[in-house]
Amino acid sequence: MSTQSSPNWLPILVMIAAPAFFSTNLIFGRYVAPETDPFILAFIRWACVAIILLPFAIKSGGAQMVRLIRTEWPFFLFLSFLGMGISGSGVYLGLQSTTATNATLIYSTAPILIILLERVFAARKSSPGEGLGIAVAFVGIVIIVAKGSFDTIAQFAFNPGDLLIALAALSWAGYSILYRSERFSGLSSVTLFGIIAIFGAIINLPVATYAFYTGAQLPHSASAWSAVAGIIFISSLIAFSAYQYGVRALGASIAGLFMYLMTPYGVLMAVIFLGEELLPFHIIGIICVMVGVTMATFPKSMLDKFKRKAA
Repeated sequence: MSTQSSPNWLPILVMIAAPAFFSTNLIFGRYVAPETDPFILAFIRWACVAIILLPFAIKSGGAQMVRLIRTEWPFFLFLSFLGMGISGSGVYLGLQSTTATNATLIYSTAPILIILLERVFAARKSSPGEGLGIAVAFVGIVIIVAKGSFDTIAQFAFNPGDLLIALAALSWAGYSILYRSERFSGLSSVTLFGIIAIFGAIINLPVATYAFYTGAQLPHSASAWSAVAGIIFISSLIAFSAYQYGVRALGASIAGLFMYLMTPYGVLMAVIFLGEELLPFHIIGIICVMVGVTMATFPKSMLDKFKRKAA
């Protein structure tokens, strides 16, 4: 009789859902973008997340939290500038002039941008497979941004919204590298995320205040406020909690593989909920991006394991 226990499917099901939760940020953001200032939207998001998380963060490590804020505030301010400033309000600003489909596909290259930044600033060695994957994904992004037109490339007539999303993806890559700093390895996930949310609200507050006093719009319809609530609870709190649960249950490398689903999830939701059109250049771009990101970021240890089983 086999003593092997049956697999626990709950972490797997959670991780199948987690990329969909993350993808909703671009869908909700695109929906609310026409009637809301992007900096005000980013401030509302992170201020509300900070308020909700604060009791849990204090309970998990209040004294440590206060000490880190007092001693590491320049680091957290810069980290939040990258992750909640450029990658937060910048995304919402870009969504005012590009589609959620384009934004999803462009933003999905963040994993390979992490590799490039680590190679430039940390002398990280890249394998030939990573280099080829980066090149394939880059071709996909060029196809998407150029809308499949060589004239766009020749005239450099790119959509500014697409370029802002690309900048946001690059900024998110830098944020992701710094977020993994070993100096915070002993800090609980909820405490660290609480600190980041506080500084995310702080970094967006000055521009949001200026925008408000110069006549920028707050969400004014019930549907827009519903989208804002979705960004706060689904795109932020639920998405983060689901991913952290998956990391604890399955390990970071396995949990990371599920995040490849963000691309098809995001595109599918943009088509279904926003009525965006899926064009031939999108399909070609999806294929290039998915293949390239997978080639560049798929864990080498897992590839070796598959090869040993195949042999």
